[in-house]
Amino acid sequence: MIIAGLLSFYLAFNLGANDIANSMGTSVGSKAVTLKQAMIIAGVLEFGGAVLFGGGVTETLGTKIAHPELFITTPRTLLLGMMAVLISSGLWLQLATALSLPVSSSHAVVGAIAGFTWIAAGIDSIDWQAIRSITIVWVFTPIISATIAAIFYSIIQNYILSPTNSQQRLQEWIPWLSMIVLSIFGAIVLVPLAESITRFFNQQVGLQIPSHSIAIFTIVVGIIVMTIYSWKQVENTTGQISASPIHNYIEGLFAKFQLLSSCFVAFAHGANDIGNAIAPLAVISYIDQTQKVPLHGITIPGWVIILGGVGIVSGLGIWGRKVITTIGENIIPLQPSAGFCAELATATTVLLASRLGLPVSTSHGIVGSIIGVGLVQSPRLIDFSTIRGITAAWLITVPISAVMSALIFIIIRIE
Repeated sequence: MIIAGLLSFYLAFNLGANDIANSMGTSVGSKAVTLKQAMIIAGVLEFGGAVLFGGGVTETLGTKIAHPELFITTPRTLLLGMMAVLISSGLWLQLATALSLPVSSSHAVVGAIAGFTWIAAGIDSIDWQAIRSITIVWVFTPIISATIAAIFYSIIQNYILSPTNSQQRLQEWIPWLSMIVLSIFGAIVLVPLAESITRFFNQQVGLQIPSHSIAIFTIVVGIIVMTIYSWKQVENTTGQISASPIHNYIEGLFAKFQLLSSCFVAFAHGANDIGNAIAPLAVISYIDQTQKVPLHGITIPGWVIILGGVGIVSGLGIWGRKVITTIGENIIPLQPSAGFCAELATATTVLLASRLGLPVSTSHGIVGSIIGVGLVQSPRLIDFSTIRGITAAWLITVPISAVMSALIFIIIRIE
């Protein structure tokens, strides 16, 4: 178990280093926050999301691609397979991070599970429906995110940034911006948060609390507070707005909106994506303790969740700047308004996909959103050489993780 724990930490470390750009890359690129500030904010929120809401009864990734019934009589085979998953996924994420390429940790783990399953139980034992779903995600997630981001940015550009009376138009749009931000991110973060609080009070105190009412009330109060605060900020502004978008006050206010959205994304990412690093370890721990294969969701031990949270935070703090630079600076030059639209579009895409029960990659979403904003600003601003490198990394993530996992599994199962 010590070796498995170290390997899970290794995967979580590289996941944190690569995926930090999903939540903070655009904020750093648009100068809404500094790199150091982004590291601190993301570290606190990613760890909080992971530890507070990354556990519970979880349907592990192993049951999505490799049917556990195949290993009922040979639980050790599944245990060794999950060890191969931890090693191969961590290696691929490390290589991608070294090359400054944002890739999907979910796809890396899925490919790794498919790879060892192929060797252990045959190619027909792989859930090809899940693989097809991932392939669909490759194609449509960036397209949908780009479309939504282009629509958001077109509205902001035409109705707030372009008119001569920009400050007045901004005042008119502040309530709508507040409502959009808190409604979308509230649905992603506050609803699950309220449900967790409700479960706690129900189990520990026996008190029934309407979770959705709490979430809705919090969102409404947040909209009112954000609107009043933003209005006060605009009213207190004196003088002419600078011609430079990075220094004018409107972009400064968008930077505040963008920082808030980044915090939501970081918290949600910690809660959701930690499963990519700890689900294999949870399976290994279950088999080690029971000598049985988990046929359904399993309760993840608290120490496993904390280990994953520490790994993610360590990775983003030590090595996260490489992929942040790719997302925040190397695709297009970003301003706070553009970064805000990119994050909002990514969150909207993730929310829609989760409601439809479709797998989605935040990495694919944020890159597509940035491209969508760039197409509205000017296609000449987009660095297509960077896009080609990212796309190539996306395309090979599942197959290369599968091959690496298969080879590692063959090696470690030899007694």
